[in-house]
Amino acid sequence: ARGSQSEMSKDTIAEQFVASYYQTFDANRSLLASLYKEDSQLQFEGNSFVGQEIIAKKLTELPFKVVQHAVTTKDCVLVDGVLTVHVVGQLKTDEDPIHGFSEVFVLKQFGDSLFIVGQIFRLSLHNISES
Repeated sequence: ARGSQSEMSKDTIAEQFVASYYQTFDANRSLLASLYKEDSQLQFEGNSFVGQEIIAKKLTELPFKVVQHAVTTKDCVLVDGVLTVHVVGQLKTDEDPIHGFSEVFVLKQFGDSLFIVGQIFRLSLHNISES
């Protein structure tokens, strides 16, 4: 059985969100604050950040001046009005080598706007530590 179709498909919403998010991140990270709510959660490289102000502070204080994201794949599912988007891509910061990354966004609509209620970010580093 197929549910009611919204004006835009989940894939279109995910596509537009991802394009807008990374364009904004790469140009001016401080503008991302409006995408978060007071109870939004960010898991960044294993560390937790909760709340719009704390998440915005984390993103703006990341230790690089220039960043460029390239999205390789994005997949999404819509469950109970919550859109989960998984992104795999590459990023380059300052003079560092290109790194792979994986990111998950949990998006929920409040009024006419889409907010990030949950987010997980990991660089795809394969460092094997010796024990």
